[in-house]
Amino acid sequence: MVAFEYLWLLLLLRGVLHVSAKSTTSDSSSTSTTDSSSSTDSSASSTDTGAAISIITTTGVAAPTGTYISYSTTITVRTGNNNTHTTFSTITASANTTTNGTTTTSTTTSTGVELTGTRVDSTSTATATTPANTQPCNGYTEFCSRQYSNITMVTAHNSPFVKKNNIASNQEYKVKTQLEDGVRMLSFEAHYYEEDIYLCHTSCDLLNMGTLEDYLTIVTDWIKDNPYDVVTIMIVNSDYVTPANFSSPIQKSGLIDYVYEPWKIPMSLDDWPTLSEMILDGKRAVVFMDYQANQTAFPYILDEFTQMWETPFSPVNASFPCTVQRPPGITAAEAEDRMYMINHNLNLDVSFEGLDILIPDSAQINVTNAVSGYGSLGLMANNCRSKWDRPPNFLLVDYYNDGNFQGSVFEVAAEMNNVTYNGKCCGGSQSAGSKIIDVSYTWLSFFGVMIVGCVTFVGL
Repeated sequence: MVAFEYLWLLLLLRGVLHVSAKSTTSDSSSTSTTDSSSSTDSSASSTDTGAAISIITTTGVAAPTGTYISYSTTITVRTGNNNTHTTFSTITASANTTTNGTTTTSTTTSTGVELTGTRVDSTSTATATTPANTQPCNGYTEFCSRQYSNITMVTAHNSPFVKKNNIASNQEYKVKTQLEDGVRMLSFEAHYYEEDIYLCHTSCDLLNMGTLEDYLTIVTDWIKDNPYDVVTIMIVNSDYVTPANFSSPIQKSGLIDYVYEPWKIPMSLDDWPTLSEMILDGKRAVVFMDYQANQTAFPYILDEFTQMWETPFSPVNASFPCTVQRPPGITAAEAEDRMYMINHNLNLDVSFEGLDILIPDSAQINVTNAVSGYGSLGLMANNCRSKWDRPPNFLLVDYYNDGNFQGSVFEVAAEMNNVTYNGKCCGGSQSAGSKIIDVSYTWLSFFGVMIVGCVTFVGL
């Protein structure tokens, strides 16, 4: 009986985990296609009952390693924060008034930018009322005058990995909906596969969501349609290929028209422009890469670790310390002068046929993404703010729409930003039937992993 249950669960997990390397999706559809030859391989391998799955319980997962760039001096690409203008965060307006035949001139200063009208430089004058910031930037009027490096943003971990009935998925909604809901950083693994860059989870034989170009085309279309939003993209260069391989997808998708190019290398915490500057310049896509970036050759692909640091990679326990893990060896002073990302995605480390796979611990997601309590995003964000005397810049999470209530991760971000959350989450106009994840199947798969792990452990 045990052998039969073991085989049944193994077949179930094979069906969930073994995804064709040719599988692709589009943002406008919840359907997917699977290459027939890969399906045949999956079917054939499912008859192998010698495979074993085990849950690895450790205090941490080894972080990726690679070459970390360091600069003895900064490189000034151009003078000032921008080629065209210097600041838009403060506007000076003059108004003439006449009383009893006497004309007086008064000057007022207003923080912010009236983004709904003609661009106003800091030296411009107007014979009208004081300009008011009426257009939200990234959803909030308060953000327009803030530096990019002084805003906390929700990050969708492995944003493209949305696949029905696959426990290697990290998100429930596709990228367009993620952006509509308020996600402002998109992270993902990228692999060099079949002479192109594909978005794959660990291996392109496990979960393949298509090419980087197709994904970036969807993101670019959203950026075009939302002219007052700044979006950040974090590329995990899993195969450590040269950045030249990423240039073509950025060019062909149209994202090149919106990418931000820093005025110096590297950018310290105080060097970043305000959101209003970036919006008025039309440079509203910030692209980072973890390893192999070369900003002198490709100035729009920014090296991550000279400009931000991260807490421990892919945690497998709920303590979530706010310590610097990558880049290794930087001083506290160096950390204080860079942005930082907290990795708040709780994982299970699963060993399957010699391949270690990190999958989201979805059973704990309501706690992990909660506003408060042990293991919560809110607690980690507050601990980090206390330790570093400033909030984190990026909150990396799985299944951003889940928590102790829908939108709890955005509530945490709003608290870090000292604004009131507007409560527009999650899923937009999509019905429950259009969600990508079949919750019951995901739970069944999760318990399948646990049971098979126990069977393997006791040697039955």
